[in-house]
Amino acid sequence: MKVRFTLSANTQFLAGLRYIRRENPSAAVALRRKVETRLRRLERFPESGRRIREFPDLPYREIIVNPYRFFYRVQGKVIWVVAVWHGAQVPDEP
Repeated sequence: MKVRFTLSANTQFLAGLRYIRRENPSAAVALRRKVETRLRRLERFPESGRRIREFPDLPYREIIVNPYRFFYRVQGKVIWVVAVWHGAQVPDEP
């Protein structure tokens, strides 16, 4: 399986990294590495994320890489990250 980001999820993730980098460049690098590690694990165990608590009936899951929530859906051999939200945000329906 491979992880892919939708355009909007990629934009959200990069915006978060830019925000962190302005204040603490090393923290942005550390977060990116942590996210990459978690996403590689997700490629091996795609169902390891939990159901989204706000939308338990939808076919989406999430992994948390503090302080961000990565919402995804498995379609065939691709894991699509559809949204990236800061943990303080209340997500809209994916």
